[in-house]
Amino acid sequence: MSLRTRLCALLGIEHPIVQSGMGGVAGPELVAEVCGAGGLGILAGLNVPAGDLRKAIRRVRELTDRPFGVNLWLHSGLRPPIDPATIPEATLAQAQGVLNQFRTRLGVRTAVERPPRGPDLVSEAFEVILEERPAIFSSALGFDPTMIKRCHERGIKAMTMATTVEDARAMAAAGADVIVAQGGEAGGHRSVDGKPVSPDTTSVSTMVLVPQVAEAVRVPVVAAGGIADGRGLVAALALGATGILLGTRFVATRESMAAEIYKKRVLESDSTATTLTDTISGLWARALRNRFTEEYRQSGAPVLPPHIQRVAAGDVFQASLKNQDPDYYPMMTGQSTGLIHDLPAAAEVVETIVREAQAILDRLCRGDLS
Repeated sequence: MSLRTRLCALLGIEHPIVQSGMGGVAGPELVAEVCGAGGLGILAGLNVPAGDLRKAIRRVRELTDRPFGVNLWLHSGLRPPIDPATIPEATLAQAQGVLNQFRTRLGVRTAVERPPRGPDLVSEAFEVILEERPAIFSSALGFDPTMIKRCHERGIKAMTMATTVEDARAMAAAGADVIVAQGGEAGGHRSVDGKPVSPDTTSVSTMVLVPQVAEAVRVPVVAAGGIADGRGLVAALALGATGILLGTRFVATRESMAAEIYKKRVLESDSTATTLTDTISGLWARALRNRFTEEYRQSGAPVLPPHIQRVAAGDVFQASLKNQDPDYYPMMTGQSTGLIHDLPAAAEVVETIVREAQAILDRLCRGDLS
């Protein structure tokens, strides 16, 4: 049985494997390696200034002539960025208080001032995408029907990410060409605009979410969350998906831009090592549990608004990286970490998954259920 699907035909790729455009991980080298192996690489555009994003897109084109995508966050808290001046003094003081405990341990100057407002980058970055015309515009943490329409006018396919059936229906109605169904096992941020009171709202498991989304929409559905090998690809196809999107598996590759302490922790961790936390960015995300996530939570201190929390804690994260100390460094990781034990080239990941999946499908076609 061939693994070729309508997803592959739609996107012009050989294998139904998509690499997540994770910020700080998915640079041109990783994208090109995935594309060269027949998958779809997605370049991270989060917080990348327009000029730098253009250079990165052109660098991908220097490395491969295969189709690739570019990802942007469309969260309302970035369009425009939330003004730190809106934070009550007491909230800021409590948050800075717990961060100062971490700063002291890491040898960083303590702070009490408001963090700066983040740059407004999304609109300019999107214009670069329209001008450069990658094959795919990949969006997360929200979607924009006008952006989808403008992409189609430029011959660009639109891939959106949903955590609920309701969101998937809305995305399909807006013209999305491909919908990624993000299960609760997935690493990184929950792909939802705003911020639910509880992360449970957007943490439906992949096994349950994918078939519901596949039944609800008529466009190709890509499964994400808890998938790292050929068994996961076969399972996703059985659930009604036409492909898979992998994030954590590609973190632990040689071309990944992830810090070495991050890659090492992914390889050392099992599937119980992650937590859903808002302490890193102010939004719910699945990451490896460490002293930062646990002690911040236990302190009872409030978390600053979306994205401002990340800016405020930026000096802690940088000092942790400089000291090669994973206890205070953000490591977005899915529950598939327990399936990952090596650090191959990204092309090897694609090739291995396809080989494993094909062997399983061949065996099943023979009636061998052992």
